[in-house]
Amino acid sequence: MAISNNQKIDYLWKKLGYGATKTDTNDQKLAVNEAIPSPLLLRGDKIWSKAGEIPTVIPSTTNDVVQVYLGSNGVECTEDTTATSRKTWKTGSTDWIPPEFGSTYQVKVYAAATGAADPTTGTQLFAAGSGNSDEWFFDYQSGVLNFIGDNLPSTLGSNKVYIIGARYVGPFFSTGDLGEAAVVGGDGADGVLEIKDSNDNVTVEVNAANGTIETANVVVSDTLKAQELILETVLATQYGGTGLTSFTQNGIMFASATDTIGFVTGTHGKILQINSGGTPVFDDIDGGEI
Repeated sequence: MAISNNQKIDYLWKKLGYGATKTDTNDQKLAVNEAIPSPLLLRGDKIWSKAGEIPTVIPSTTNDVVQVYLGSNGVECTEDTTATSRKTWKTGSTDWIPPEFGSTYQVKVYAAATGAADPTTGTQLFAAGSGNSDEWFFDYQSGVLNFIGDNLPSTLGSNKVYIIGARYVGPFFSTGDLGEAAVVGGDGADGVLEIKDSNDNVTVEVNAANGTIETANVVVSDTLKAQELILETVLATQYGGTGLTSFTQNGIMFASATDTIGFVTGTHGKILQINSGGTPVFDDIDGGEI
């Protein structure tokens, strides 16, 4: 026996409306009483990281984030031959921008001859249908149009279906921007976060597997705080370091040159003084030079 439509609706109501797992019928357990969470999956490879740059009105020309299909650029769809004849049509492209970004992103559907130079000169088919149960529904994520009503539009005839609208073509979270750009699992490696610049060059790579952070010419414009800082190479004097990997035990440190740190040491009874060349030394007191 087939699953009843009431059961299917109850599943959707609990899953979409409450983010909960359906464990019983609505008669036995209301949606508010379902206790097992079942949130919708948010895939990193489908998160539009530059969605904030989509204008509220569909642009007239394509840019880095929005690709438009207007007028003669309307998409000629391919019939899905696995469905009822002429019932379902595929654009072959995903990530169409839905009207939640603005009413002008609502796709327009036209019936026109194969290879039409400008499909908008054909017949427009409206989502609400023509009053003959010939409505359509467009899936913006998959780019598939389905005539969801009982009938096909009479004006469709032997024509092809064309879609007028816009798609998101900007970067996605897992392959795109986080600041400039971020790739989780860079190069297919688990536990790796890569941050790239606008030229797709990796500037920071954080590897959780071995606890390393590799950078390339990264500029920190604000305060950088670290509980412990370990440098693989010594910090040069021009950057505020000593340029040294070790100190001379019991030595007195001084600038032996404008960019070099030196040490001077002495023995018991010797006095620190400046010789005739201006260099600090430990020596006996020399009355002739005092």
